[in-house]
Amino acid sequence: MSSRAESTHFRLYEFVKTALIKIFVSPYATVCDLYCGAGVDTDKWDDSQIGHYIGIDASTSGISEAQDIWESQKKGCPADFCNVDPCVENLESYLQDKGIPADIVCCLQHLQLCFETEERARSLLRNVSSLLRPGGYFFGITPDSSTIWAKYQKNVEASHNKVGGMKPNVVPNCIRSESYMITFEVEEEKFPLFGKKYQLKFANDAGSEIHCLVHFPSFIRLAREVGLEYVEIQNLTEFYDDNRAQFAGMFHNAGPNFVDARGRLLPRSFDILGLYTTFIFQKPDPDIVPPITTPIMHEASHVPEEREWQGSSWRHQTSVVVVVDEEKNGHTEPSSIAINGKIAEQEKGILGPGPADLRFSEAFAPDYTRHAG
Repeated sequence: MSSRAESTHFRLYEFVKTALIKIFVSPYATVCDLYCGAGVDTDKWDDSQIGHYIGIDASTSGISEAQDIWESQKKGCPADFCNVDPCVENLESYLQDKGIPADIVCCLQHLQLCFETEERARSLLRNVSSLLRPGGYFFGITPDSSTIWAKYQKNVEASHNKVGGMKPNVVPNCIRSESYMITFEVEEEKFPLFGKKYQLKFANDAGSEIHCLVHFPSFIRLAREVGLEYVEIQNLTEFYDDNRAQFAGMFHNAGPNFVDARGRLLPRSFDILGLYTTFIFQKPDPDIVPPITTPIMHEASHVPEEREWQGSSWRHQTSVVVVVDEEKNGHTEPSSIAINGKIAEQEKGILGPGPADLRFSEAFAPDYTRHAG
């Protein structure tokens, strides 16, 4: 086993992928896996007893390796593989005869690379919408830009507060912890909507990964423009706490270094998982009412301050319907929250658990058998 496969962050990430697949994917589902890589999740998909797998990746060597693994292991369902970049090409034209529409489209890695430009992000989401059947889900994992940017802003603030302050026009560009180091390529205090690049290097890894911050309000806005409704964005530490009873055993069985005796995340596990978030969207089914409704996000051109998004201020938008009362500092402030026409008893942040009727067993267990075959 490679040193990377033995690393804490890799194993934690794999556990979360397994948990998401167990929550979302029902037997006989057709799954479209964007940026599937070299087949690292082959066994996870096989264990979920899906009906049809479609793997898509821009890497020729990666897609070839994924196909070889699937065929050599004689997995239990048919699979198709497509060597194209989901951020560039029109996937529907490549997959017309491959069993689409899909019940599930997922992106378990590399979503952040699509946020290098708005056009790349828009192209990806347009492809997702065209591949999904009505009622289907788009989900995945991506670095939590709210957490990363909040940590970065704390560094900036701490530097300003030092005796003598910072040198003029000098901004610290690193975030360090025991487990990782994040280095921004450009030193700046503003968060642009697209193209904000950084390097992420985990302890004991030889190399680093280059990512772009995902501006979540823009993510939700672009998804809505192509007919995908927001369900939830949730930091992985909160995701784990919500599902601890179901998945703590997986962590215990992997060794003593992830959780304590009561199943609570140990500090290092919390630090690593806190770098990532889940995202969940649905393509509404017109035959099912009421549909899930995305919070209305202002166009960036109408809210100049959105380009200076600071930390997690945007999280205070409701996860269902926002009734806008006023704007303060460029961020919408909800005056009330409507769920199925009623005002919720308690406001929930966009990274919070969300309404119970939108989550897990009921919301994510459609009958895929009627789409099989």
